[in-house]
Order: sequence, then C-alpha cells, then structure tokens
Amino acid sequence: MNPGFPLLSLLTFLPLAGAAILLSVRGEDKVVAQNARWTALWTSLIVFLLSLVLWFSFDKSSAAFQFTEQLAWLPEFGIGYHMGVDGLSVLFVLLSTALTPLCILASWEAIETRVREYMIAFLVLETMMIGMFCALDMVLFYVFFEGVLIPMFLIIGIWGGPRRVYAAMKFFLYTLAGSVLMLLAILWLWYNAGTTDIPELFAYTVPRVAQTWLFFAFLASFAVKVPMWPVHTWLPDAHVEAPTAGSVILAGVLLKMGAYGFLRFSLPLLPFASAEYAPLIFVLSIVAVVYTSLVALAQQDMKKLIAYSSVAHMGIVTLGIFTFTPQGLSGAIFTMLAHGVVSGALFLCVGVLYDRVHSREIARYGGVAKIMPGYALLFMLFTMASVGLPGTANFVGEFLVIIAAWKVNPWVAAGGASGMVLGACYMLYLYRRVIFGALTKPDLRGLRDLSPREYAIFAPLVVLTLWMGIYPSSFLSFFEASVAALLARHEAALSVARLAGM
Repeated sequence: MNPGFPLLSLLTFLPLAGAAILLSVRGEDKVVAQNARWTALWTSLIVFLLSLVLWFSFDKSSAAFQFTEQLAWLPEFGIGYHMGVDGLSVLFVLLSTALTPLCILASWEAIETRVREYMIAFLVLETMMIGMFCALDMVLFYVFFEGVLIPMFLIIGIWGGPRRVYAAMKFFLYTLAGSVLMLLAILWLWYNAGTTDIPELFAYTVPRVAQTWLFFAFLASFAVKVPMWPVHTWLPDAHVEAPTAGSVILAGVLLKMGAYGFLRFSLPLLPFASAEYAPLIFVLSIVAVVYTSLVALAQQDMKKLIAYSSVAHMGIVTLGIFTFTPQGLSGAIFTMLAHGVVSGALFLCVGVLYDRVHSREIARYGGVAKIMPGYALLFMLFTMASVGLPGTANFVGEFLVIIAAWKVNPWVAAGGASGMVLGACYMLYLYRRVIFGALTKPDLRGLRDLSPREYAIFAPLVVLTLWMGIYPSSFLSFFEASVAALLARHEAALSVARLAGM
C-alpha cells in the first residue's frame, strides 16, 4: 500500500528538519531554550500524527512490504535507498513516534543547560530510530542502526549523571564493537549475492557453512543491542547515568533493535544456522532471565533495578523468537511493544521522584503514598504491568512465549516462567519500599503530587498498558500475516537446504 507520497521518508527526515530549524534559533538563552522546547515538541507531535496514517492505512492481511519507496543510490554496487514497512516493523515505528514527544515533555523542566542542543539530539535520534525500522537495504539499515549511537552517546555523556562519561563510552564501545562484525557480514552478503536489497536477499540461499559464520557475526551485534547475557553490563550503567528521557528511549526503543535484527535478518536469511544454534540462544536467554532477576533483587538504585529487569524481559523475547512457532514470534513481538511502553513508564516514574528529591536510592524513600496518592496509583499500575498481571500489556506476550516454549521443551518454558515469578519479587520489593511504610523522612513531607504536565505524560501510557492487556488482538493482527510468512519462508529454506545436502 502506498498513500501517493513518500510517507516513510517524511516520517524519517521531518525530525531532522526540526533539528535544522533549531540550529538557526538565536537570542537570549532563556528564549532560545523555550523556543527549542516548543519546536521539538511540535515537530515530534506532527511526526506522531503522520505516523497514525500507518496505523489506519496498513493492510493487516498482507505480509508484503507496504508504503515502499525506492531510489537509486549506488546502483553500480547494487545499493539503493529502499524504504518500507511490514507487520514486523510498523508498530515499532509507531512506538518510536509516540515515545519521543513524551520524552520531550518529560525533559521540559528537568533539562536546564544546553536545551537547544539536547532537543536537537533527540530529534536526530528519532530520525535514526524511524529510519532503522523502515530501511529495506542492508547498508541503509546499517547507517541508521549505527547512527543511533551518536545522539544517545551525547545525551548520556553531556546531560547524564556523575559517571556519565564512563557510561557513555562503555555504551558506545560495546555496541560499536559488535556492529563491526555485522558490517563484515553485510559485505559478505553483498559480495556473494550482488545486492544489499533485503527483499532480494530473501531469495538468495546462503551456503550452510557460511550461515554459521554470518549467524555469529549478526549475533555479536544484535546480542549487545538486546542486550543478552553476558554482554549486558553496559545497560545498567547507561540507564543509571542517562537523563530520564534518555532511559525511556533506551529501554523503550533501542533495546528492541537487536531483537528486530534477529527477526529481519537471522531467521529469514540464515534459517539453518538459526535452527542449529537455537539451543544456545535458549541457554543464554534463560541465564539472562534468572541471573539478572536475582541481581535486580539485590539493587538499591531504582533505575538499576529496572535496568536489570529489562534484560530479563528481553531474555523472554529472544527465547520466544527462537522457538520458531507462531505463538513464540507473536509473543516476542508483543512483549517488545509492551516492554517499550511499561519500562518507559517505570523510568518516568523514577524520574518524577528524582526531579523532586534528586536521589534514586530505594532506602531514601518510604510512605510516598501518603503524600503523592496519584503518583502511587500510577506507579502501582505500571508495577503490576511489569510483573505480568492479567489485563495489562506484559501478560499477553509473556503468556504466548511460555506456551510456545512449552511446545519446544518444558524445561525451557520453566526457565522462562521463572522470570515472571522473580519479576514479581523484585518489582513488589521496589514498590513496597518506596510507596508504603512509615513516612520517616521529614524532607519528603513537602513533596507535591503529579502536576498536570506529568499526568499528560502518563495518560497515553496508561491507555496503552490497559489497551494492550484487554484488547491484544488489535495489536496482534498487525503482525500475524508477517509472522506466518516469515515462518513459512524459514521452513521452506530449511527444506531446500536439506534437499541440497547443505
């Protein structure tokens, strides 16, 4: 489907146009800062409204790429500008465009220095996120995939906490090191297939021996981005030091890039290697779920606890992807979307307290429900959603993944399900320590409840959390056809490989 104009290019590069406008803003610092806030907010809101065209115009019954755009870029090398979305990517574009204006609103009062530069970084980041989910050429995908690093590196390194430089460098080096191997894999595919166009590569059969090397090359990049155990250690540091809005985007969108890479490249292009090394992924995923959940139980910093919980939830996602079942893949995609909403909301909840008290230590709080009842209610909703309470977003995806894992191996299902039990332990521990108990800290008595701006930020996240939990089919229907087509292509490729004796 195509609306008759380059919608995806407009969605991708409109934030960049907003950033260019901000570069030309001049005047007194306070005036520039206020103009930058409003310009960034209106730009992101316009992008979000445009992205709703995808929601209403997307043909859910088709597994084909829609809203496609194609231009010659480097035709002599088989490299082009090719954009499009299918059921695997369309909702992640919407997630990116929905979270960005909320992050700008959350930064309205929290960021007071270099406001214009901060807003420019966020708009550039939005361009890179949308472009990555829309790219249908591997070189173009790589440009956006790596381009995300630059604005996020600046957001953490300039506006982060006391150890921001260390956290930013660790984030940058971990993700860049893995991506170098992915670049080599892309070059191999280009050299042997003669193109980097993703739909054309789907028709190319990669030799079995090469599949193993390519699988681990892609794994090196995607595992760091997810992040999978044991290459997850950059994430807690990045979350702790990042400003609140940076943590929201990091957890809400950037962690999904690695899992999206598995869905877009590993499964369709490398089916034999994906099936052969699925047990390895199961082991790494279960270790991530159990180990990081136990580590989360020992945390005293609210952000670090939620960061480790993100690693555990993404372990459920990778487990679901490599079950190679409709329930597993649908559950993994749904869990990614739900986690993007719920984890983003949890980091915003932590940000509310940090803006008032300037501390993330759990022991610093207690009895907050007595003075901030509205905040306590919202925090409870998102805590329950993170735990996987039926009727909230996370329950549906995790339930589908556990069902799929049970079909593969009951022990794999038990390992994944243990994360739900441990998740209840550490999230309820956090909520009890912060919200309930006696209000013994004198300086907490003067805390104000949520402001109208903060209610406005949380309102769409509340709606999405309940909508996804109560009416999940309205989201599942977007990617059912694409999941079925991906699995059919995966099985067909395995059959061809077996017949050819690869």
